[in-house]
Amino acid sequence: MTHVMPQLPYGMDALSPYMSKETLEFHYGKHLQTYVDNLNKLIPGTPYEAMPLEEIVKKADGGIFNNAAQTWNHTFFFQSLTASQPEMPAKLAEALTGTFGSVDAFKEQFTKAALGLFGSGWVWLVADKEHKLSIVAESNAGNPLTKGLMPVMVIDVWEHAYYIDYRNRRAAFVEAFWKLIDWNKVAERI
Repeated sequence: MTHVMPQLPYGMDALSPYMSKETLEFHYGKHLQTYVDNLNKLIPGTPYEAMPLEEIVKKADGGIFNNAAQTWNHTFFFQSLTASQPEMPAKLAEALTGTFGSVDAFKEQFTKAALGLFGSGWVWLVADKEHKLSIVAESNAGNPLTKGLMPVMVIDVWEHAYYIDYRNRRAAFVEAFWKLIDWNKVAERI
């Protein structure tokens, strides 16, 4: 099975001014492309050769895991963004309030996790098998699928996600991220 680049649900300049066309050209066009290309080079002749991406993420380790997870994580991230953010659906607001106390409290905890993750990685809103929501921070290519959790929302806090637009100001990137989330897609996942 050959893995291919996901299509963006928006134009390369659509997320500006919060995420520039140049950032997408590098983050999506170069970083994600490299992970896809590396995965396709690593899997021939292995048990992962014919597996869907999600199964590779759940079962692989080493370089195959890193490239598969980064492909999955980036695809999930890019497909969760929008140029015209909708209102948060009531069912999502209720779920977040039920778990975190309020939507604002959720945003505060998620932001704290994104700012507190040392080095590179991902911060996820996840659901367990009982649909209980929680926030999980994962280093490097970490993906909650490996722990039996269902990803609901994610922010990429690798420097390549924000360095062009925000330099070393991760907090400014996280603040901008809140204006790009497609709340309808997040709600569909709970």
